[in-house]
Amino acid sequence: MPHLTTKEYRKFLQERGVLMRVSVVREDGSPLVTPIWFLFEDEAVYFTPRARSEWFHCLKRDPRVALCIDEQPLPYRKVIVEGVAELVFDVGFDDEWRDLYRRIARRYISQSEVEAYIQNTIDQPRGLYRVPLVAAHLKTWRMPIEGEAAEGIWHHRYYVPGKQL
Repeated sequence: MPHLTTKEYRKFLQERGVLMRVSVVREDGSPLVTPIWFLFEDEAVYFTPRARSEWFHCLKRDPRVALCIDEQPLPYRKVIVEGVAELVFDVGFDDEWRDLYRRIARRYISQSEVEAYIQNTIDQPRGLYRVPLVAAHLKTWRMPIEGEAAEGIWHHRYYVPGKQL
């Protein structure tokens, strides 16, 4: 099963337009998954819940997260991160990290639209979280690329006994 190299996953996490799904734990123990924008910088994944979002309240109570960053077209790259989200800035400190928010927005909308987007949502307070990859459990995967064997693309645990990989 092909894994992404460190260089490959770092490059993938910096590509424009790739969404992330953040999974948190509700108070009743049920999961909550939300697709969001993110930024990969300084070996950490940064993301910003709005103050009134359900998943922000979940994170404040229980900071454990699972992040899924993947793509639809081949080679179906994916990065799964399981870790603990660190609250970098709580609500009310948006001005202190506004430039980081601009960098997040630039990954998803054109440079000419970023400032208008910021101004149109500036009155909606957010928190800023990060998940440092050094302290997280990281899994990567992709389909084989040209020149690589196509056999054995699943993890060995998925094959029934006796199946040749």
